[in-house]
Amino acid sequence: MPPPLPLRVPARLLHARGKTTAAQHVAARHLDHAFERLAAAHLPLVAASPLVDALRASPEPLALPDLARRLPLRLHRRGPLHFLRLFPRVFSLRAPLPLSLSLTPAAAGLLAVATSPAGAAGTLHRLLAMSGARALPLRAVFRVWRELALPDDFEDSVVAGHPHLFRLAPNPAEPNTHILHLVADPAAEDFTPAVEKTRPDRYAFKLQFPPGFRLTKEYRKKVKEWQQLPYAGPYEVASPRAGGSKRVSKLARRKMEKRAVGIAHEFLSLTVEKMVEVEKFSQFRKWFGIEVNVRDVFLDHPGIFYLSAKGKRHTVFLREAYVRGKLVEPNEVSEARAKLVELMLLRRHGLGNANSSANMASGATSDAKESGDDFAEHEDCLLDVPET
Repeated sequence: MPPPLPLRVPARLLHARGKTTAAQHVAARHLDHAFERLAAAHLPLVAASPLVDALRASPEPLALPDLARRLPLRLHRRGPLHFLRLFPRVFSLRAPLPLSLSLTPAAAGLLAVATSPAGAAGTLHRLLAMSGARALPLRAVFRVWRELALPDDFEDSVVAGHPHLFRLAPNPAEPNTHILHLVADPAAEDFTPAVEKTRPDRYAFKLQFPPGFRLTKEYRKKVKEWQQLPYAGPYEVASPRAGGSKRVSKLARRKMEKRAVGIAHEFLSLTVEKMVEVEKFSQFRKWFGIEVNVRDVFLDHPGIFYLSAKGKRHTVFLREAYVRGKLVEPNEVSEARAKLVELMLLRRHGLGNANSSANMASGATSDAKESGDDFAEHEDCLLDVPET
């Protein structure tokens, strides 16, 4: 295969893109196939997350018709039953009619692996400390509870269980919602950003460009200048803009962008798998005081982040946390999730017709020879599942 042609992405780094649209900017990024394969492998699990959560919350198998009424089970163009039968190592269908559904013991055991309440409290403490107001909307935290490996009941076990750290209060701007406040003494905090572990120089970030990424002389110069720019760290309160003016100098905007990079780097470092959907991270933009487009931040710094568009959703990875698609520093939770992904990738391979009773009960045939790439090909219908 011939080497890829040089892209124009480097020439736009750290500069306004003019009339370049968001879609064009995403399409022009330099693909890193290791991260693309990783994102594709997670597609079935991401699609099934609402269903998995419902099954975990129930001590007994759930009737499939009831689940279909409670959840929008648009999991595959061939229907939810087809999707469920593809993963017999994760989902257990039981006859007689109406079919009932539960998690297999292997899947339930992997999903039960979680961070301790004390560890989760530390993660939540750091997350809130990055907010200038030392507060975040509870709904935004709920959006990333899996990524942060918070317990299912973190509102009780973590928030209520640590009153010296957290306080919940009604949100005056939105009825029936709450704001999570940090009540810990800031003077007693001594958080060291994760970037300090790998920082090559003061203010600099570790850079790992994707294979085939061509660095021009001009690009290297601009990156070097950007690396030397000072910026407020993720736990420092940024100085407000003078007079609240929307007009800022080029240098000021680059500093704002660098601070956003620092916050995004720390946020991703707090996640278990060092990845998060861009849309979920954007929920915190105002609260973190980020004044630039977060998607552009990820695209403009391909040596620090990688943005994948698999599954019609933008997922950002922290580059330095991975080597050849594997986490450099895995933990108990990330290893359990990796094994769950492996169970889903195995699909029906090696099982034959051992689990065909549910298929016979519904009058369907086994789908044992589905390709492992089917989900990437049909991601338009596979991932049409809203977050809960």
